[in-house]
Amino acid sequence: MVSEISGIRIPDSKIAREAAELVRQHESELLFNHSVRVYVFGAMKGVREGLKFDRELLYVASLFHDMGLVDAYHTDTKRFEVDGADAAREFLRSHGIPEPEANLVWEAIALHTTPGVPEYMRPEIALTKAGVVMDVLGIGYDAYTSEQRDQTVSAFPRGDFKNDFVQEQLRSALKKPQTTFGTVNFEYIEHSGHSICRPNVCARIRAAPWAS
Repeated sequence: MVSEISGIRIPDSKIAREAAELVRQHESELLFNHSVRVYVFGAMKGVREGLKFDRELLYVASLFHDMGLVDAYHTDTKRFEVDGADAAREFLRSHGIPEPEANLVWEAIALHTTPGVPEYMRPEIALTKAGVVMDVLGIGYDAYTSEQRDQTVSAFPRGDFKNDFVQEQLRSALKKPQTTFGTVNFEYIEHSGHSICRPNVCARIRAAPWAS
């Protein structure tokens, strides 16, 4: 694996290497490459904005952020983001990382699809989200130079990312649709044309066991 992309070094500590090995063992090339790109784009933004952040924690959060999509870390009742967050926190705990840092990574992963919140939190959380939306949605695309984008994609190719990533997310969402209600994850089901009844919050309020 390359060691540096456009001035951003890929962490090479023992924990970083073992995290990458574990994620690579379970994720497809599509998801692994996406996860490293998330780190690179997040770190680039952090450097550009002069933020102080822990690069190793950002790297682990980026690597694990989609681990909830793979069968080995899937649960039937939790959102995929929480499954990935749990996996990362357990990995960090097993390596003796203090609880505050492990919990920070948990929050970064659990919130990475939540709109309008992570960007106001600690840099590692904000930058994980920023890396995700840059790589998936192109948000902030023009803030990166063409050299930064090209070098990142050359080192960690996208392939047919748009189509394949939607299918990965859809597969996970259909396995546990009840966890997608009220989140952007339901949109994968909706877009695919599957007929799954979506609970309506107004109906749920009116059905609550209160008199008024």
